[in-house]
Amino acid sequence: MLSTVQAKLLIVDDLPENLLALEALIKREDRQVFKALSADEALSLLLEHEFALAILDVQMPGMNGFELAELMRGTEKTKNIPIVFVSAAGRELNYAFKGYESGAVDFLHKPLDIHAVKSKVNVFVDLYRQSKAMKLQVEALERSRREQELLLSRLQAAQAELEQAVRMRDDFMSIVAHEVRTPLNGLILETQLRKMHLARDNAAAFTLDKMHAMVDRDERQIQSLIRLIEDMLDVSRIRTGKLSIRPARFDLAQLVSNLVENFGPQVAAAGSSMELIVDGPVEGNWDEFRIEQVVTNLLTNALRYGAKSPVQVRVYSEHGEARVEVRDHGIGISEENQKRIFQQFERVSASQVAAGLGLGLFISEQIVAAHGGTIEVESQIGEGALFRVCLPLEALA
Repeated sequence: MLSTVQAKLLIVDDLPENLLALEALIKREDRQVFKALSADEALSLLLEHEFALAILDVQMPGMNGFELAELMRGTEKTKNIPIVFVSAAGRELNYAFKGYESGAVDFLHKPLDIHAVKSKVNVFVDLYRQSKAMKLQVEALERSRREQELLLSRLQAAQAELEQAVRMRDDFMSIVAHEVRTPLNGLILETQLRKMHLARDNAAAFTLDKMHAMVDRDERQIQSLIRLIEDMLDVSRIRTGKLSIRPARFDLAQLVSNLVENFGPQVAAAGSSMELIVDGPVEGNWDEFRIEQVVTNLLTNALRYGAKSPVQVRVYSEHGEARVEVRDHGIGISEENQKRIFQQFERVSASQVAAGLGLGLFISEQIVAAHGGTIEVESQIGEGALFRVCLPLEALA
């Protein structure tokens, strides 16, 4: 592995024959030797390449080897390159000391000892390759550390999502149990009451008027159960991508008008009033059953959270869209809650306690999105809420 790292060597001498001789001595297939006849040439090469070793002749005209070494030690790119000085001036100690003070790691004297030169170059090349290999290992470890941190972050996010999903599931089951129990308790109480009358042979309890009232009460409880079941089924369809949309041409204004009329008993029970504003027919290709589901949910919420205030409903077309607006003047929705009311199992009210599974707006948004439209809310606390459904007027593919 280490031998695959190409080592670059720099030799500097003002005599070409010395360069050729030294090159022949240290050159190998896994090494690349660069030659410079002056310090200036050497500096250019040093700034361009990464060298494992620099062999500098001490006695050169102009800038000598010591001065070149001092420049190398003062430059970030070259300060860590090992330097070996070569001198023909004998073995005077002051030259050797000068070399070491200038940053040399070794000192060679001419005439050169062939075996010593080869041995020293081999040592420095091996050190260079080991350093490179260690650097690569450190970089690999750093990459691995970053990847592990990223993986850990993703695992923590997945764990948080899983914990949130578990909490949502538990909350959902609690809400379902509570909501299903309400109509069931009503049916159970009605049944027990009728059994008591029958046991006492109390025929007066089953007059035609009283039977009508009983049937009406039973129907309301059964419709509540059916609505809960349909909401749960719709969520399952949405999650599996099987929410069916069957478009057909119809008048949205007429649909909303019929709904407002049918909401008469609920409006009266809520102690409210409902005003409808229709600019004219608004025809398009949509799934009539699903759009009715959306508008019904908005009307129900307006009565539930409207604090007995009047509810305005408007149907119109604008900018190539059919629009339905439902406005109440009740408790309103905070900006924070506006961001989450279209999520699953979210129920927002003044007391944070309301009937239903908290699925109505989630399902409504999914239905509208499946039609290529949008549903939005404008509201402030204490000033009511405006829900606006926008549907494209062009044919749904």
